[in-house]
Amino acid sequence: MPSATGEKLWIIPDGYIPELSSGALTSHESICVLNTASEDAQLSITIFFEDREPIEDIWEVVPARRTKHIRTSSLAKEGKSIPIAVPYAIEVKSDIPVIVQYSRLDATQAENALMSVIAYPVK
Repeated sequence: MPSATGEKLWIIPDGYIPELSSGALTSHESICVLNTASEDAQLSITIFFEDREPIEDIWEVVPARRTKHIRTSSLAKEGKSIPIAVPYAIEVKSDIPVIVQYSRLDATQAENALMSVIAYPVK
């Protein structure tokens, strides 16, 4: 029986979805989650902003022994979503340990940039 690897709480302090993209690709960001356990991981995601109340308890499921790439532009709750061109931060809580990576494709220029980092695990 595979055991869970990682932590239950992850923080991503730097999020930003650009207003414009150039070329064939669209700028986007993703929360990439790996669940190595033999049970599904139940995630609760909170989006924090500089000047407004957070969007809390956005629920996602990562199936057992799978990975899931969650585009931040798809996160929404009760009609509230992440606005374009507004800085934000992300908290990911899981009921079992998981591994969280954060990726950003910046297509605002002809020379695209891809950035990917491991989120900050809170013990």
